[in-house]
Parts: sequence; structure tokens; C-alpha cells
Amino acid sequence: MAEATHASTEAIGAVEHAAPAALGMDATMWVALAMLIVMGIALWAKVPAMIGAALDKKIAGIKDQLDAAQNLRKQAEAIKAEYEAKAKAAAKDAEAMKEAAAEEATQIVAKAKADATALIARRTKSAEEKIGAAERAAIAEVRAKAAAAATAAATMLIASGHDAKADKPLIDQTISTLN
Repeated sequence: MAEATHASTEAIGAVEHAAPAALGMDATMWVALAMLIVMGIALWAKVPAMIGAALDKKIAGIKDQLDAAQNLRKQAEAIKAEYEAKAKAAAKDAEAMKEAAAEEATQIVAKAKADATALIARRTKSAEEKIGAAERAAIAEVRAKAAAAATAAATMLIASGHDAKADKPLIDQTISTLN
């Protein structure tokens, strides 16, 4: 009953076959012999040396690429350092320009204040001169009007108190004093 509970790989009524063999060797031995022949031919044709040379060539190419990459990295680091130095110099230049601009602005403001003060002084002086000229003109006008009024008053007084007969001795006396 134990046989019925376990599955068996044997088929019922199976016939056993003989293992194939040639020249007294089975398939495994033929595969081993073929491998030995292939390896012998590979060694005779120097295939391992060719593979080694190809690998060495590939390694040399990789080393060249690594050297080129290292050179590129060094160049990139040099360029980076150069640009960092340029950036620092540019920042210093910008700061210097900012300070120069601030100084120039201060000078422009100071000059503008000085110019404004000078302009105010010139205009004040000009206004004072105009006022003085206007005062002198007004005084001259008042004097002229006063002289005209005095002349008119004197003319009226003289005309009322003197006639041609009274004026003749005064005129003769004035003429005699002039000689």
C-alpha cells in the first residue's frame, strides 16, 4: 500500500534504453573531449593572448579617458577659480563704483546748494540794486516835481508882486554884477 501513496517516475511497463556510446565513450565524455579540443585550439591560436591584448587595449583607452577627464576636471576647477576671482573683483568694483557714485552725488548736492546760495545772493543783490535805482528815480522825480512846484510858486509870487518896471532895475543890477 505504500507504493500507491507515492508517485513513481517509473512508467508501468516502461522499457529501459541503452545509453548511446561511440568508440566506448558516452555523450558526457564526448562533450568533455570537444571542450578539450576547443580549448587546445584556442591556446594554439593564442586566443587568451588576443583577449588579454584586447582587454589591455580597452584598459589603456579607459585610462586615457580617465586622464582626459582628470585634465578636464582640473581645467574646470581652474576656470571655476578664475570666475570666482572675477566675481569677487566685480563685487569689489561694484562696491567701489557705488562709493564713487555716492561721493559724486554728495559733491553734486553740495555744488547745487552752493550754486543755489550764490544765485539767491545774486538775485538779492540785483533786487536791492533795482530797489535802490527805483528809490533814486523816485527821489529825482520828487525833486523835479518839487522844483517845478517851487518854480511855479515863485513865478506866481513874482508875477503878482513885480511888473516890468520893477524888474528893469533888478535886471540891470544883475547884469552889472556879471561884468
